[in-house]
Amino acid sequence: MTQQHTATQRTTPELAARNGRTVQAEPDADHALTVSGLTASYGESPAVFSVDARFPARAMSAIVGPNGAGKSTFLKAVLGIIPRLSGEVSVFADSFDNARDRIAYVPQRASVDWDFPTTVIDVVLMGLYRELGLLRRVTKASRSRALACLERVGMADFADRQIGQLSGGQQQRVFLARALAQDADLYLLDEPFAGVDAATEHAIVDVFQALKAEQKAVICVHHDLATVDDYFDHVFMINVRKIAEGPVYRIFTAENLQQTYGGRLATMHMDQLNLAAGDARA
Repeated sequence: MTQQHTATQRTTPELAARNGRTVQAEPDADHALTVSGLTASYGESPAVFSVDARFPARAMSAIVGPNGAGKSTFLKAVLGIIPRLSGEVSVFADSFDNARDRIAYVPQRASVDWDFPTTVIDVVLMGLYRELGLLRRVTKASRSRALACLERVGMADFADRQIGQLSGGQQQRVFLARALAQDADLYLLDEPFAGVDAATEHAIVDVFQALKAEQKAVICVHHDLATVDDYFDHVFMINVRKIAEGPVYRIFTAENLQQTYGGRLATMHMDQLNLAAGDARA
């Protein structure tokens, strides 16, 4: 084997970049979620096209982009809720199928039928379905665990209330409690702050920070650019294709925002975000 052939076999990302090629990131245990070449579509045009992404373990990550950029589609395709036309997904360096039990998912609140007749505690107990199965009785220990999850989100006093009787912010807390009941290592949430009051938003952030302290990973589709710098460690910017990803202090810049959103951001909004990004790098 010649020396030239050996070098080709051991291509590094730097060498590939010089040759104009893209090397997909290899999954490793330091990344909670690794996505390679993901494409998904609801029709003829792809909603997400050839996306590579790596989200760090033990961190809070935001997925940001304009309306219609494919943020929710990306999450759903990662989870297999909608089919992937192409791409591979790994979780903590393991295949998605093997690591499925390590993932908890909270959908958009608008996608849930809140008129379904069930109580708050029953919703949280749904998070234990892998342990309880569909027909097994709910034990005292299971109910205590569900109540403890409600306590973490400040909703224990509402355990016997009908879910449809709650406010939007309260419903979001209950769905977060259901995810907590799964005792996952990776939490995927689709716009958890949408339509909630300030108290609920702060309560949710406190839970996320506690999960991070417990060595868990949190990945959120997020719409409020003004809070990215305050809430998150890592940001993934998408507009059908990946625009940028990395630590917030380095990636959440005016240049990347302009590339992601184009002319959709007001000048005043951009000025405010510039200040936030500048403070983060100072």
